Amino acid sequence: MKILVTGAAGFIGAAIIQRLFTIDSNVAVVGLDNINDYYDPKLKFGRLAECGIEVAQSRDNFPWYKFINSTKWENYRFIRMNLEDTNAMSMLFANEGFDIVINLAAQAGVRYSIKNPHAYIESNIDGFINILEGCRYNGVKHLVYASSSSVYGLNGKVPFSEHDGIAHPVSLYAATKKSNELMAHAYSKLYNLPTTGLRFFTVYGPWGRPDMSPFLFMDAILHDRPIKVFNNGDMLRDFTYIDDIVEGVVRIANVIPTGNTDWNEENPDPATSPAPYRVYNIGNSQPTKLMDYINCIEKAIGREAKKDYLPMQPGDVYQTYADSSALAEATGFSPNTPLEEGINKTVDWFRNYFI
Repeated sequence: MKILVTGAAGFIGAAIIQRLFTIDSNVAVVGLDNINDYYDPKLKFGRLAECGIEVAQSRDNFPWYKFINSTKWENYRFIRMNLEDTNAMSMLFANEGFDIVINLAAQAGVRYSIKNPHAYIESNIDGFINILEGCRYNGVKHLVYASSSSVYGLNGKVPFSEHDGIAHPVSLYAATKKSNELMAHAYSKLYNLPTTGLRFFTVYGPWGRPDMSPFLFMDAILHDRPIKVFNNGDMLRDFTYIDDIVEGVVRIANVIPTGNTDWNEENPDPATSPAPYRVYNIGNSQPTKLMDYINCIEKAIGREAKKDYLPMQPGDVYQTYADSSALAEATGFSPNTPLEEGINKTVDWFRNYFI
């Protein structure tokens, strides 16, 4: 079994690689990442080091297109590469012969998509078509790719279900993730390529992204700076701990979709298809009020936050709430880490790593 994990220096990607080798030390894994500077690359180097990839911690000195062997697992190799590099991606797929592809590499962030929209087209659209083409021509048995809860956009029906429509995204980031699902379906139908999209719901935990609220809030509170509380605190989020996300991804990678034989073309189900295509939510299914979430962080740190109340930001949505029953039915697993437990672990890691 050989697996490609893109976004391997990222928050979720690095955690998945560690989980794969915990389950089976004989699995062969190639990790791919371009190590961009959307946020401080030092955090990405730290994640790589956790996976045994020891290199000079400088983007300028980090080699491109060269495999680096892990000192932790003999079957893990890492390569720095851009998804949108068509020729390089084509050669990688042809040379390696992957069985499973877990595509997590993407330009992330809702608010940043307003500032730099072109980055989202290059990575999330141009890069994703290269993933699909690589899978199409090289016998990949299953493509698992990251979508996002952001695709639900203006949908106000909760909990969010994969069986509901997602016609109204409110950010370019969400639009690119919806596009990924549409592109994947086309390849599933045209080329019988099994694809599974996973809509992640507000992932947090140790080694998390510094542009996400846990990192921003913890850093501000510990350094006596005010935190930004959008929509005056009137928001809800379905916070999902990293270990739950990883478990869901790893399990679903082994559940290769087949066509839905009961699919009704007069009442089409957006989550399934006659083609080998599926979409799943992966969230904790327990939406938390923003102020309760902040209180949880304050309690873990032992200090009250100074709060700067602000209006809703462009591209944000009022609430996210996952119906993860389909994932549970397919894998026997539902995310279940209590918020307090996950926040305590995240604060402990943050203090040890940054303070």
